[in-house]
Amino acid sequence: MSLSGGTLSSGTSSGSSHGTQSYGSGGDMELRARMELKRKRRMESNRESAKRSRQRKQQHLDDLTSQVDQLRAKNQQLVTALNVTVQNYAEAEAQNSVLRTQMIELESRLCALREMIYFMNANLLTNAATITTNPSTIISATANNEAFGPSAWSSGMQMMQQTMDQLLYQCF
Repeated sequence: MSLSGGTLSSGTSSGSSHGTQSYGSGGDMELRARMELKRKRRMESNRESAKRSRQRKQQHLDDLTSQVDQLRAKNQQLVTALNVTVQNYAEAEAQNSVLRTQMIELESRLCALREMIYFMNANLLTNAATITTNPSTIISATANNEAFGPSAWSSGMQMMQQTMDQLLYQCF
């Protein structure tokens, strides 16, 4: 028995229709044709689906690559901004250091000036007390025009300079 071309033959070579059974009727051929068409459609559908899947994967990869590029650019901007901020901070620190040094110097000068004023006020009070207790000094100084003359002025300035020098030495 052999199957050839959709017909089953028993092996006899007689041309009678008895020995040959027909397996490939018209309905069978239609069924096979439909199955073949379905198979082809399924294969084509699978190819299209695989193609769409590859396209989606490629699109996703492109999106991720784009996102990486954007994040790298943003990171570079942040690094640059950080560097600028660090530089500005260092400059501000240096300026603050200079200002602190100047403040200490000015506070020292202010201390010296306050002490000078204190000593000048103390000397004025002492001189006023001397003048009040000994009016003859005023009378003799006025008679000689020394109270307001150049020698009185220069002696007062010398005394003030000595006092200022002492105060400056004490403040430092």
